[in-house]
Amino acid sequence: MSLVENIPYDELQIGQCASIERTVSERDVQLFAEVSGDRNPVHLDAEYAAGTPFKERIAHGMLTGALISAAIAGHLPGPGSVYLGQNLRFLRPVKLGDQLRIELEVLEKLPKQRVRLATRVFNAQNKAVVEGEAEVLAPKDKLRLALTALPPIQVG
Repeated sequence: MSLVENIPYDELQIGQCASIERTVSERDVQLFAEVSGDRNPVHLDAEYAAGTPFKERIAHGMLTGALISAAIAGHLPGPGSVYLGQNLRFLRPVKLGDQLRIELEVLEKLPKQRVRLATRVFNAQNKAVVEGEAEVLAPKDKLRLALTALPPIQVG
């Protein structure tokens, strides 16, 4: 059982950072295609993807966006936060097997418990693949809780 703890609005500081790492797997791409309904062949069909400028399959851009959401929900500010908005720029493709580092940084504390965060994603070569900013409603109260266990998922 994993325990997570948030950082309430009053404890957040400008420049505060958090990061997580995640390797993008075949399963991730298949599950994201299933959940989102995005079955673009550049993500799922190796033969098709070989004829694109990428030369191989790439992950969905919004899968990377979902990893940013996970970093916000799990780390900064953490549980109890609400994702209000996001702008993203996709700078490089994310390929299957890429190890990503998702970084968040508090840029500004806004009224009404809102926080502006820098959101950056880097590959294993430390090259930026995504950058942007998010607006988040930070939790008011401190929480420490166990993450809900997820059932196994079958793709197919």
